[in-house]
Amino acid sequence: MNLRVFIVLLLAVILLGCSSHSTNHPTKSFLIKENSTYVVVRDDFGYVVAVKKYPKRIVSLAPSNTEILFALGLGDRVVGVTDYCDYPPEVLKLKKEGKIVSVGGYSTVDVEKVVRLKPDLVVASYGNGYGVIKALRDFGITVVALNPKNVTDVMRDVELLGKVCGAEENATKLVEWMKDEIAKVKAKKHPWKPKIVHIVWNDPIWVSGRNTFIDDVIRIAGGVNAVNESGWVVISLEDLIRMNPDIIIVNSGNGMSSKGENILYDWVMNNKYLKKLKAVQCKNVYVIDADIICRPSYRVVYAIENVSRIIDEAYSKVKLCYAN
Repeated sequence: MNLRVFIVLLLAVILLGCSSHSTNHPTKSFLIKENSTYVVVRDDFGYVVAVKKYPKRIVSLAPSNTEILFALGLGDRVVGVTDYCDYPPEVLKLKKEGKIVSVGGYSTVDVEKVVRLKPDLVVASYGNGYGVIKALRDFGITVVALNPKNVTDVMRDVELLGKVCGAEENATKLVEWMKDEIAKVKAKKHPWKPKIVHIVWNDPIWVSGRNTFIDDVIRIAGGVNAVNESGWVVISLEDLIRMNPDIIIVNSGNGMSSKGENILYDWVMNNKYLKKLKAVQCKNVYVIDADIICRPSYRVVYAIENVSRIIDEAYSKVKLCYAN
């Protein structure tokens, strides 16, 4: 399977899986009850899950989950991750040393590998697929599944993992840091409210629509999402031209990873049909780290800060662009 086909399939699983209509999202209150032996929570799928205090062997099935677990100081309990889990750098080191096992891709989890690790807790994501999650539960494994729809949900999931893993203090500190950094961005007074399109992939053209955590990133940073549809959606070249955004943000690398050449940036800037777009004419096409903006972890704060800076820089370019 070539890279193009692989990325399209991966996008279909991950991005459609994260769209706003994919699950019945529960209320913010995740804690149902707690006693000396168990913590009972409602996960992002709406399932009630009893987690035995406190899991010592954790398997993470998404890069975002892995980032949160390590940020909570739980890295020494993580025994399994996906092929794509590469942050913090310690994860790669532990993989190389054989202290953490890779259990397959994000959408191609090897259930048997997970079972062999004998985890106390599996932290899953919607992109893993219902079949994988059901199979693990059928083996009697405790699974908490996450699917944050906005930045508030990301913070909620940080607190949820802190609660079930006995790292509440660290979770509270991490969430407070997120809130403080976001408050600093919100306090900034931008001179304009630009229309922004975030492009995840170009063949077909996948963009971040309303009711996604990236839509929330754009809003908090001070912009307006030019895409009116909900979820991660495919649009045509004509749709993009009609939107005529002030700013285009593209993922770095191959679109789903920061590695390699920035193929999406090159596609936008070299596409003859897009040359009349305001964003292209004023050189307001920006590359953002795919790992930061596409992973709903605590690092979404850095995405918000980056987009806020982009909005300021783009305004300066627009003034020069139209002055000439």
